[in-house]
Amino acid sequence: MTGIGQVVVDGFWAVDRALGGDQPPACSQRFAAAHPLGLALFTGISWAVFFLLLPNTQPLDVVIGLAGGVFLGGLFGLTGLYERCRQRRLVRLGLWEGSKGR
Repeated sequence: MTGIGQVVVDGFWAVDRALGGDQPPACSQRFAAAHPLGLALFTGISWAVFFLLLPNTQPLDVVIGLAGGVFLGGLFGLTGLYERCRQRRLVRLGLWEGSKGR
């Protein structure tokens, strides 16, 4: 990759390093990276069920529950995928030994 794309990628990883992205991941971060789909499904379904179990549920509550569940599930899933990429980068750079030492 050359040009503007490489500048964007380099900038992204520079911001990540500035925010502590070179630190070894915590246990919860390792779990999120190992199970991004499970995390997304659990979060989305939990949010939707919460809204559907409210007393006096209105049609708007159902819409908010389902839309919010899809949004939060997608957000948590993407976060898990990002964390997986970050951990692979740490292993590739030799800053972390992967899942050894769990």
